[in-house]
Order: sequence, then C-alpha cells, then structure tokens
Amino acid sequence: MDRLPVSESKQKELESKMHRLGIHESDIVEQFVRGSGAGGQKINKTSVTVLLQYLPLGITIRCQKTRSQALNRFWARRLLVEKVEEKFFKEKSEKQQNFEKIRRQKRKRSRRAKEKMLQEKHHHSEKKEMRKILLKHSDRD
Repeated sequence: MDRLPVSESKQKELESKMHRLGIHESDIVEQFVRGSGAGGQKINKTSVTVLLQYLPLGITIRCQKTRSQALNRFWARRLLVEKVEEKFFKEKSEKQQNFEKIRRQKRKRSRRAKEKMLQEKHHHSEKKEMRKILLKHSDRD
C-alpha cells in the first residue's frame, strides 16, 4: 500500500488488520469520483471522493470525509476493514452497536409504555402533594 498521510502507527495498524483479514490491494478496485455537498468550487471540480470495491465479497465503500483525496483513501480502507470484520465475525461493530443504541433511545414509546410512565409520574406527584400537606400541618403545631 502507498504511504497515506496519517501517522506511521495508524498506517501499520490498518495494514496489519488488512493482512489479518486477508484483504489484498489486488482485490480492491479504487476509483476517484467528484464529491458533493459543502466545499464549493473545490469539491465540485476535484475528484476527492474515494470509491472502493472489494471484489471477493462484493462490498462497495464510498468515502468523502475530508477534502483530501489521500485522507479519504485511508478512511475508505478503514471502513472496508470494518465491513469485512462484520461479515467474517458476524458481530456488530462497536460503531453499529452505538448507532443502534441511539436509535432505540430515540424510538417512540409504545402506547402502553407511555401510559405506564404517565401513571408513575402521576403517582409520584401525588406523593409530593401529600408531603406538602403534611409539612403545612407540622408547621402549625
């Protein structure tokens, strides 16, 4: 693999993961396409988006994290490694687990869960009201 514009340790870590998973550069088809989104004329005129196709598993990665083509090449390879690990180990990556956790947190409550939560809130407020009444009576004495 060419030298990417990241630290030597990150480069070596990526290479070792690729080697461990059996990902060879010869199995990867790399293309550079024009990006989209913020960045103005620079992003519209230059081909900084990296498109990787991993032929053995048929995985396609499209990466446009930065305006730098070289950095996008690094990020695309990291994403490829994550996808291949996911396929091989049938485990969800940490990133995927976090994504699903947030999705569960944002999910709308069921009607029954909402009713139960509201009943608990109502019960709690009644307890607080009773405490207020008891405090008023104890202050008079």
